[in-house]
Amino acid sequence: MIHPEIEKRKTFAIISHPDAGKTTLTEKFLLFGGAINTAGAVKRNKANQSSTSDFMEIEKQRGISVATSVMGFEYKDKRINILDTPGHKDFAEDTYRTLSAVDSVILVVDCVKGVEEQTEKLMAVCRMRNTPVIIFINKMDREGKDAFDLLDEIENKLNISLCPLSWPIGQGHTFKGVYSIYNKHLNLFEPDKTKIADPVIEVSDLNDPNLNNFLKPKELEELKGDLELVDGVYGTLDQSMYTEGLLAPVFFGSAINNFGIKELLDTFINIAPSPRSREAEQREVLVEEKNFSGFVFKIHANLDPKHRDRIAFLRICSGKFERNKFYFHTRQGKKLKFSNPMDFMANEKSIVEEAWPGDVVGLYDSGNFKIGDTLTEGEQLQFKGIPSFSPEIFKEVENKDPLRTKQLEKGIQQLTEEGVAQLFTQQPGNRKIIGAVGELQFEVIAFRLEHEYGAKAHFRMLSYSRSNWVTSTDKKKLEEFVKRKGQHIGQDKDGSPVFLADNDFMINMTKRDYPDIEFHKTSEFK
Repeated sequence: MIHPEIEKRKTFAIISHPDAGKTTLTEKFLLFGGAINTAGAVKRNKANQSSTSDFMEIEKQRGISVATSVMGFEYKDKRINILDTPGHKDFAEDTYRTLSAVDSVILVVDCVKGVEEQTEKLMAVCRMRNTPVIIFINKMDREGKDAFDLLDEIENKLNISLCPLSWPIGQGHTFKGVYSIYNKHLNLFEPDKTKIADPVIEVSDLNDPNLNNFLKPKELEELKGDLELVDGVYGTLDQSMYTEGLLAPVFFGSAINNFGIKELLDTFINIAPSPRSREAEQREVLVEEKNFSGFVFKIHANLDPKHRDRIAFLRICSGKFERNKFYFHTRQGKKLKFSNPMDFMANEKSIVEEAWPGDVVGLYDSGNFKIGDTLTEGEQLQFKGIPSFSPEIFKEVENKDPLRTKQLEKGIQQLTEEGVAQLFTQQPGNRKIIGAVGELQFEVIAFRLEHEYGAKAHFRMLSYSRSNWVTSTDKKKLEEFVKRKGQHIGQDKDGSPVFLADNDFMINMTKRDYPDIEFHKTSEFK
């Protein structure tokens, strides 16, 4: 029997290409959920905003999200946990890791630009885990692609069947609102960018004579014709296909104007899955098990600039988490207890006494945790699905202020443990090499080293462009390989050897020369 507390939880991530409106949608969910009173565009960063999901200085300056933030709120007897992810491709790895901690996803597509490259990559990661996806087509208040053309493009490029559950009335300057196919309900709004506006009119029958006061006969006929076509082409929602990740419900709206958000939220809480069982290396962990288990999918240092704090984000998978209870850290083999575990409601942090599967709690960390660590009540478990990927840009860290060496070492250590980028250490000389997906990561590291740790670093470009983790069943052969290829070997955060190469040709030649060595593109081979 699954506990009612577990059933009421809906934990999901909002993902998209940069600028599709992801953070705006997150804010509007908080607004409709009553967690905040007014929403302000993140880039404005006004003091009267009572919540925004972008909190790091560099994010405020750039108007982009570079770290995942966690927010929870109660809505219609459900506990909603949103993980807002960075859209920028340079931070894709943070997003991939976050996707391991959610039960479903809302993918935002910009109606003007349609499906973009990053959207396709994110969808591929969802497919790796068969994560259920809902698609929200945003910015309908702008002149964009035709709704039917957009659906075709999404089906073809993302390779998923669709089922529209709401439909737009007009687009751009003629945009009037959305009709909820799922609830057979029409809401016509006046745009309001900050507060929830009262609906101008609510009708549940398209033959309601009142509609003629708001829609022209031509608009009404067009809507009825579109809905008939949608029903004929896409049919009704098959809930089990959605849960298995084979079919994506689609909603239309304009997040900035609060159009279509309520339709999305009301349907989401009805159809999105509650927490379910999860795969560990040893066995499948069922959500209804009595014993607690959970894993760390993100670490964030210096969330509060006034304090040198470090918080590990823990996703609970089974049992019940309780404050001040001892839990077993499976990698270190030691027991830890947490006196101030945090709950995130909008941007309010509060101490949590207990938490359930699906919840994300923040644990103050003095350096015990790495991404992927598992906590249990004593069982030796390791949850799957949080690999490191091979970076594309490699740079050596050069210290610009030798008097601050200690601070630099600590900063590099903490930032790479947070997953901002990957750290490889090369011998002799303890050379520090940072591997990242994009240039922006180096900017973030330099910025945070200076502002949070008081250290200055320069990054010198290296010729490497690939990294492969190396293993072998023959320990001696691996040791010999590491010795011989010394100048191309780095150690990752766990001390595992990684072969750094200039190109694929070099990797293929090395594979040929060392048949006993196995090469892995991600760190998840254990």
